[in-house]
Amino acid sequence: MRILHTSDWHIGRTFHGHSTMDALAEVLAALTAQVQENAVDVVVVAGDVFDSATPSGPAYTLLGDALVALHETGARVIMTSGNHDSAARLGFQARLLRDGIHVLTDPLAVGEPITIADADGPVHFFGIPYLEPAIVRQHWPEGDAEGRQLRTQAQTMAHAMHLVRVGMAQHSGRSVAIAHCFAAGVDATIGLEREVRQGGLDVVPLSVFDGPDYVALGHIHGRQQISERVRYAGAPLHYSFGEQHKPRGSWLVDLDADGLAGVEWLELPVPRRLVTLTGPLEEILSEANVAAHIDDWVCAIYTDAAPQAEPMRRLRESFPFCAMVQHQPEVVAEERERSYSQRLRAAVTDAERIDAFLEHVRAGQGPTETESRLIRAVLDDRVRAEALV
Repeated sequence: MRILHTSDWHIGRTFHGHSTMDALAEVLAALTAQVQENAVDVVVVAGDVFDSATPSGPAYTLLGDALVALHETGARVIMTSGNHDSAARLGFQARLLRDGIHVLTDPLAVGEPITIADADGPVHFFGIPYLEPAIVRQHWPEGDAEGRQLRTQAQTMAHAMHLVRVGMAQHSGRSVAIAHCFAAGVDATIGLEREVRQGGLDVVPLSVFDGPDYVALGHIHGRQQISERVRYAGAPLHYSFGEQHKPRGSWLVDLDADGLAGVEWLELPVPRRLVTLTGPLEEILSEANVAAHIDDWVCAIYTDAAPQAEPMRRLRESFPFCAMVQHQPEVVAEERERSYSQRLRAAVTDAERIDAFLEHVRAGQGPTETESRLIRAVLDDRVRAEALV
């Protein structure tokens, strides 16, 4: 049996205020083509199908189109809910879908497999939806196998996998588990700590996943191999600049009569590359940079000592897809002996107060000669105006 493991579609998510719907539709079309070309029997989607518990109409449309296209290849589809999904809303879809598309969102059905047979016999797919301990512990008031109340993600996942192993004992043959969690040994994506930890997810030990021939995990946006048979596929689209160097794709998993026979990575196209440009603002705006990255999503980190005027406007004039700008001075001014408030208290004239303010907001850089002349001129005009009152 040939299985395609994907996850974390996050339909409806925006990228720095920009819609990702068209880009995701393009990538899912490429994924569908890979399913066709590689004669995939089962497509597994390991949670976070939607980005929100209340998806928009277009998000439902994109999901429907993707599932219909996958079904038309002849593959079966098995999908579970993640921490971004509403299990109730995603589960409602299950009743509307055609045969061969399975949406698993019920915690009480964790030990009941979807069974699909090939020439070597049955393969049992055990889907574990995202399990929030505070919500699902009511289903298992007796607690885990040792009678402990389920309080953490690790305890809850361990209990769910215990139920999976009970189901495996009752159904002979090969098995695949599908789950959405944060497993031990995973490298978090820079800039996505909120995603990695969202919902109070805590680390699930690798030993929890003992038993099945393959474990398809979701929740981490970059591909990860925890062991030969326990893997994350990651998201099919880049949703953060912290992911820009991580490939997008899915795992092609082969099972033979004895279990796991092989795993291959299938690369997916990147509709628009992500790039981080660092240096002085004028250097970032150089002709060479513009020529190389005019069609890319750009994160600009400029290192000038002082903040520059309207940096985003200037960047977008050269990089239409500049999504983010940060000011990180290359040389940070040493901390002054006196704090800003102390300098203000010590200032005698308005000019000194303005100088102290400019040094405070411009990383220690006070007014230029031109600015000093303008400041003095404005203050002199104010004195003359007050004298005439």
